Amino acid sequence: MTGPERFQSILDEDGKIEPKDWMPDGYRKTLIRQIAQHAHSEVIGMQPEGNWIARAPSLHRKAILMAKVQDEAGHGLYLYSAAETLGVSRDELVDLLHRGKHKYSSIFNYPTLSWADIGAIGWLVDGAAITNQVMLTRCSYGPYSRAMVRICKEESFHQRQGYEILLTLVNGTAEQKAMAQDALDRWWWPALMMFGPHDADSTHSEQSTAWNIKRMSNDALRQQFVDMTVPQAQYLGLEIPDPDLSWNADTSHWDSGPIDWDEFWRVVKGDGPMNRERLEHKRKAWDDGAWVREAAEAYAAKHADQPRRVA
Repeated sequence: MTGPERFQSILDEDGKIEPKDWMPDGYRKTLIRQIAQHAHSEVIGMQPEGNWIARAPSLHRKAILMAKVQDEAGHGLYLYSAAETLGVSRDELVDLLHRGKHKYSSIFNYPTLSWADIGAIGWLVDGAAITNQVMLTRCSYGPYSRAMVRICKEESFHQRQGYEILLTLVNGTAEQKAMAQDALDRWWWPALMMFGPHDADSTHSEQSTAWNIKRMSNDALRQQFVDMTVPQAQYLGLEIPDPDLSWNADTSHWDSGPIDWDEFWRVVKGDGPMNRERLEHKRKAWDDGAWVREAAEAYAAKHADQPRRVA
């Protein structure tokens, strides 16, 4: 059986492609692009929440938020490691991000203006991420699929943590409930944009689906998220900021209004509220940490020929 034949056979049997297996160049490039974008998003996504660590309302909240931000860093490392199995180095991927050649999720280019935003990110942003990423646990590429199993478990905790923050706020003062509503108003539409453009306008969806990288369409995932989230908002006593939102008894789904795709593409192309600040902060952190990388490399070179001791 030739390489292409075996590759297709694995896909037909719903199996996993592993790093040493033959794969089309397009499959490899698509995975590198997608996994790298996912990894970059986890790392850049530390910034809007890290902004509130020093301002968390209690020591308890601070400890939880610090743990969450650390989790996001870990997710980035899992994903960069998965990408490296495809023959690309982590330094190369980071350089592409720093030069603006690689994208990350547009959601992280919005500012966190209040503590309620931390709840909204956990509930909406991580909720949307889970909806998309559970599908990726069945991705045809083994290392990516396995990384997503652990990431989804941790993201599920993050989603509950965010929802609990908002639940506390809506049961507090009128001002606190208004803060929660304001956060929902600002994060709802960017959260829906996280699933990407409509399937007909998506450049990569059809081929990624054929390769079993994607298992559901952008629109189907977005609908699943809306159906899951609207009842949660109702329980919180918050109003979804969509005047066209209505229950469709014929389809048993919530119908939502049109998304502002002009805003989506504007942010994707670098003109969002925080695009420049996010990338500049990331580049500065990389430059400031150069001495640590250099020291680690020097230590590794010095001890490269020494036998490892087994405890």
